[in-house]
Amino acid sequence: MSIEQASESKRSIKMAAVKIYCLALCLMSTAVAANQLRVGFYAQTCPRAETLVRQALNDALRSDAGIGADLLRMHFHDCFVRGCDGSILLDSVNGNSVEKNAGINQSIEDEAFDVVDQAKVNVEAVCPGVVSCADILAFLARDSVAHYGGWFYAVPAGRRDGRISISSESTSNLPTENFRLGQLVQNFKNKGLSPSEMVTLSGAHTIGVAHCVAFTRRLYNSSSSTGVDPTLDPTYAAQLRRSCPTLTTDEEVPMDPPSQFGFDNSYYQGILRNRGLFTSDQSLLTAPFSAAQVNLFARNSASFQSSFAAAMVKMGNIGVLTGFNGEIRKKCRVVN
Repeated sequence: MSIEQASESKRSIKMAAVKIYCLALCLMSTAVAANQLRVGFYAQTCPRAETLVRQALNDALRSDAGIGADLLRMHFHDCFVRGCDGSILLDSVNGNSVEKNAGINQSIEDEAFDVVDQAKVNVEAVCPGVVSCADILAFLARDSVAHYGGWFYAVPAGRRDGRISISSESTSNLPTENFRLGQLVQNFKNKGLSPSEMVTLSGAHTIGVAHCVAFTRRLYNSSSSTGVDPTLDPTYAAQLRRSCPTLTTDEEVPMDPPSQFGFDNSYYQGILRNRGLFTSDQSLLTAPFSAAQVNLFARNSASFQSSFAAAMVKMGNIGVLTGFNGEIRKKCRVVN
């Protein structure tokens, strides 16, 4: 081989290496882009997706005014377990115990899962195999907030659906109504959410109902002389005792009586009057940082609404599957 031929060969090798390097960078860039949620994700592939999902919610609200609270809670419970991947929607197969079977999820109405199913039917009829169940749940949570008077916010989409759902993971990952402030802060920190976002997202308790068994220990099992948690307003405690006459009563009461169907700052105003229903609610007054935020939101509804919208978008990014991960389920209750 001549010197000229050797030089040309080296140049060819270098050019090939450069091309391979550039191709790798392009693929990496594509992968990074694919792994980002974005507003308008279905603008080209299914432009009516959000409208069709909202239609299913509106139809359900005509027969059950409180169903939106369950859908909001379901999105939260989905995101805190394996990320926002729709795993809470899966039914048990071959005897396995899935997330929806966990005790902490038993109070979510079956009808809420039916709403997701109907929304999926709506979009599949127009755009088969395009819209994920995880995105449908995120849209439904947003539309529920807006229906009850909260701020409408843009939902970044592009989630794909997970294939694994394990009951015990709900128990170990979700906060309970008996958590103290430190436990709440750590639980949310584990999911990449700040203490401020924890206080903000707690405001979801302004809508919906709770079962008596979730809080009766505050009414009958306290070390105080009356048996009532001393951090609970006595008048409110008396009202709750009438609705929940025993430790095991399984009735439902509004989590925020002045605002059961209104997404507003009434929840925080109630906490300031010692009317937080759960231990976790009232514990927000036990530290200066959280008490200050409760006071701010109680005074300024717009501050709460804007903060809640931002916190929901951030929560909706927890552990998402995008790009080539996961799948787009044909039916939300079963993997493909």
